[in-house]
Amino acid sequence: MLETFPSRAPRKAPVLPRRLALASLCALGLGLCAGAAQAAPDAQKMLAESDAIRNPSQPFRVTVTLTEFEKGQQVDTTTLVSYARTLASGQFASLLRFVQPLRDAGKVMLKNGSDLWFYDPATKSAVRISPQQRLMGQAANGDVVTVNFARDYKATAGAEAPLKDGEGHNRNALLLQLAAATPDATYGKIELWVDAASRAPIKARFYADSGRLLKTAYYRKYQSQLGAERPTETVIIDGLEPQAVTIVRLADYAFRDAPISWFQRDYLSRFTAE
Repeated sequence: MLETFPSRAPRKAPVLPRRLALASLCALGLGLCAGAAQAAPDAQKMLAESDAIRNPSQPFRVTVTLTEFEKGQQVDTTTLVSYARTLASGQFASLLRFVQPLRDAGKVMLKNGSDLWFYDPATKSAVRISPQQRLMGQAANGDVVTVNFARDYKATAGAEAPLKDGEGHNRNALLLQLAAATPDATYGKIELWVDAASRAPIKARFYADSGRLLKTAYYRKYQSQLGAERPTETVIIDGLEPQAVTIVRLADYAFRDAPISWFQRDYLSRFTAE
């Protein structure tokens, strides 16, 4: 006859006090949240980095040439010289002097804060204009003044994906969704694709407040200008008519510490630049 022994009861897991258990869960949750926040891309920071590639941080000048095409045929061209500097608010102030065609020579456009003014020496008057108003072809007034997207728009980041740029090269791009954050933003919404590594702008789609696609732009022909690789050409394609194209070319970059007095409406009648 086999001797039997009482079976040993299974050892129970120690019970943590309720407060300690909750604290442990919270600590674990905070750790996971912190890890997720660290992994998530900072969309606003990436937008600011893209801005810095488009525009030097120091006051500068650049020649802007707009050429309009319809069905592959050139129909118009305009040349301006732009002076830009950052204001204390973080916005850019821009002063653009028309050079060509001769009928427009001497006219001036000024953006200071949320105000955009157009001065005609023939009438000796400055009138307020809209950033959404077309300057030429598919280019609006707001497309040629220097703009700080990171100030005017709230960005959220999407996933990385392959994208063909304006010169036919495949790029690893990241989509930034930009929603207007200030009343003076030129567009209601922008979809901006930037290089996943460098944050250089590649492509953008611009939408009206109604959600209608207004235009698509490709940033291309990068060159070393004022200490960074910057796009020197933007191809703008109409949202409804893809054969309506405007090319914006930037040339003759130079640092120019334009005095703050230039960027005042009352100074426009005296502005002679160089």
